[in-house]
Amino acid sequence: MNRSAGRRLTAAALTVVAVTASATACSSGEGGGSSKAADSGTYTIWDPYPQFDKGSAWAKLLDDCGTKAGVKVKRTAFDTSDLTNKALLAAQQDNSADVLIVDNPVVSTLAEAGVLTTTEDNKLDTSAVDPNLLAAGQVGGKTYGTPIGANTLALYYNKAVLKKAGVDIASVKDWRTLTATLEKVDKAGKKGITFSAIGTEEGSFQFLPWLWGSGAQLTELDSTEAVSALSLWNDWLKKGYAPNSVINNTQTTSWQEFASGDYAFAENGTWQLANAEKAGFDYGVIPVPGAKGGNAAAPTGGEFVTIPAQGATDRYTTSQKLVSCLTSGQNLLDTDTTLSYVAPTGEVQDKQVAADAKLKPWVDAVKAAKGRTSDDLGTKYPKISEQMWKAVQSALSGSKSPKDALTAAQSAVK
Repeated sequence: MNRSAGRRLTAAALTVVAVTASATACSSGEGGGSSKAADSGTYTIWDPYPQFDKGSAWAKLLDDCGTKAGVKVKRTAFDTSDLTNKALLAAQQDNSADVLIVDNPVVSTLAEAGVLTTTEDNKLDTSAVDPNLLAAGQVGGKTYGTPIGANTLALYYNKAVLKKAGVDIASVKDWRTLTATLEKVDKAGKKGITFSAIGTEEGSFQFLPWLWGSGAQLTELDSTEAVSALSLWNDWLKKGYAPNSVINNTQTTSWQEFASGDYAFAENGTWQLANAEKAGFDYGVIPVPGAKGGNAAAPTGGEFVTIPAQGATDRYTTSQKLVSCLTSGQNLLDTDTTLSYVAPTGEVQDKQVAADAKLKPWVDAVKAAKGRTSDDLGTKYPKISEQMWKAVQSALSGSKSPKDALTAAQSAVK
């Protein structure tokens, strides 16, 4: 690593903001610090999947890819939030892992700190990856790594509740028809929609489809479009179409509300599919609609597989082989099935839908999705997100109007 990169890294390590994707919650597990083995025949891989032990299919896949590349793989699993700090510290010491798998919003933090190599440097082929998903790993026109898979948000709906309200789901095409449906559900004695508006990244994550669906951008939180998005949520609460509990709801607690069977809709993600099958009622899924129709862009969750900068640059060739093995063909299909992710390539997405038709709306949602750090926001995103969730909280709690809340948010970001 060059010396200027080392200086930038030191500053980044002191000020790092660990943005944890609400969509991929991992519990603490196997891990702890692990330095790169001195043996040139051993390659280290750090990942955020402590839920997978040494006997898991994931761990076996890593070993198999090592065997194909002619090396031994030493894997260490970290909690998602801990992994960023560990990666920064290791880079300071020129002791980075050979392959690093990180939450996609963290890529820009590590890239700007000089921790990661570009795909131009490491020769990683990303040509098959959907451009909207790859954008989450792009900073300053350069690409750092490749997505291993994506999850995102959509609207689950309870078919029985909608039937009782006399609603055909095909009629829900935009905000006007969605709100009209919530009114019919309310009149039928059922509950409308639940979501997470908690004052954390989860709240921002859930608000983003409505912000982007309005036509607003993260760089202009006080735009007329952004105000319309927050006003939509605010009006739903005022009319009783959404419960006041959304202010404190996590994505887990909002799902529990939907699982009660009383709600028509819930905004949630692919990670709830297994729970949806256990809910005990017939459900469906539609992408979050845009204000005037079409599918709103929802934020992408999921991880990027990256190759950190090394003092010994001759290691990149083997690291590239390991990453290519993990993110292509049947391996990618198996991994994304295990993680409940939508694949980042059209070829594998088609295979997923062929195997399970219920994934079709999720593939559609992912194709319309957008990285939170896209549009070259990079490390600006965490500050914007914090002000955004504070604005949502202020509006929904009644302390400020949507317009005043977002005006204050934009002022704070500047």
